[in-house]
Amino acid sequence: MVTITEEDEDQHRRTRKPKRSSPEEIKSTPPPKPTSPTPKPPQNTQNPFVFWFYFTLIVSLVTVFFISLSSLSPQDPKSWFLSLPAALRQHYSKGRTIKVQTHPNQNPFEVFYTEKGSVGSENVVIVHGLGLSSYSFRKVVESLRSKVARAVAFDLPGNGFSDKSLVEVGEGESGILGRFWNVYGEIQEKGLFWAFDQIIETGQIPYEEIEARVSKQKVVRPIEMGPDEIGKVLGQVIETTGLAPVHLVLHDSALGMVANWVLENAGSVRSVTLIDTSPRSTGALPLWVFGVPMIREFVLRFSHAYTWLIRLSCSRGIDVSDVDAHRLLLKGRDGTRAIVGMGKKLNHSFDIAQWGGSDGLKGVPMQVLWSSSWSKEWSEEGSRVASALPQANFVTHSGGRWPQEDAADEVAEKIAYFVSSLPATVRKVEEEPIPEHIQKMLDEAKSSDHHHHHHGDGHDHHHHGDGHDHHHSHGASYPDAYGLGHGHGWAS
Repeated sequence: MVTITEEDEDQHRRTRKPKRSSPEEIKSTPPPKPTSPTPKPPQNTQNPFVFWFYFTLIVSLVTVFFISLSSLSPQDPKSWFLSLPAALRQHYSKGRTIKVQTHPNQNPFEVFYTEKGSVGSENVVIVHGLGLSSYSFRKVVESLRSKVARAVAFDLPGNGFSDKSLVEVGEGESGILGRFWNVYGEIQEKGLFWAFDQIIETGQIPYEEIEARVSKQKVVRPIEMGPDEIGKVLGQVIETTGLAPVHLVLHDSALGMVANWVLENAGSVRSVTLIDTSPRSTGALPLWVFGVPMIREFVLRFSHAYTWLIRLSCSRGIDVSDVDAHRLLLKGRDGTRAIVGMGKKLNHSFDIAQWGGSDGLKGVPMQVLWSSSWSKEWSEEGSRVASALPQANFVTHSGGRWPQEDAADEVAEKIAYFVSSLPATVRKVEEEPIPEHIQKMLDEAKSSDHHHHHHGDGHDHHHHGDGHDHHHSHGASYPDAYGLGHGHGWAS
């Protein structure tokens, strides 16, 4: 038996020397059959960096797209104001602005407020949470008008129609992104060809010239106040409007912002009503949404997205037009940066039991007004807050975490009932001193009338009227921050 073995062709060629064949053999020899290549294991030729490249590219393009959409909105204050709905412009026309200063070396800024009712013994001041404004409490203020003497709601700095930024002289943002924006701002002012000329002449971007100019330029910074500064704002608003002592209504995150001021100025506080305010959170509005650029631009750009966010976290019964009004106020003049910064400065370790049990607040009546229909977890949180304040009355309402939007009359009714159940406030009427130049004019007029044998009754009447008007106009003015003048009416 003969065994025939096949050797690998390549090995056979290496071991045997090539043999010369005759032409006849070449012709008679059939061509070799092609051998099938040895199958090789499949290799993964896909580069892992390709996925991340396309992912980064898509995210960058989407971010630039939404940022470009936000840049199309008018930044001029007057143009922004004129683009607002009629309801917001009407609300602004019924209010006033006052100048507030929290630091001696800081420029004063404007705070917007509205009030309803006449001057009387009971004054209610409403402090809203972050992301809201006096506009959101307009229905509560109007309802309180017929139940208490006077109701006031103002916009915290960075919110509503109050100033949301300050102009300071100093350096802008640092780092690579800050240097980029400085170069971009210089190009915007001097033109694109200036940048090309500088690069061609020097071979580099003129950072030194730009940084020297930036160090002297005016920088617009968002107002990011902490609890101490916000407390000073509240105190100046009460002092300027002559409201003390007041019944304070603190909603949402307002407790964390003004708790220290209430404790230090308990003599100016007649009572405190807490509306769905928990020391464990920064408020119903999720501020983290506005801290992420791409998400922020998407939510503020599209009304349906913002409506979905509000109904998910704040109020289910709010009207769509009211939601859109909140969105426009929050979006205008970069208000989101202000509220995000203020939210980060809140005291998250605030102990409400220690605050309520302090000696300064033992004689201050309190009420906890809480939503009973939002969720089981939120109702349990309300019971916890009420148990931490044993001296407080605990009542519920049928609205959401923003009850002023869907249960305004109910909220106003329970605030008014609580205020009216307390002893009437006794106010000391202090006569404001007459300015020296006015007193001199009155003395001259009186002596002239005495010389001509006339009585001074008319002048005394004029004197009292002047003093009264001066008292109510002190420190406050009609809103004119948008170049619309002082021609707006005042509705009380």
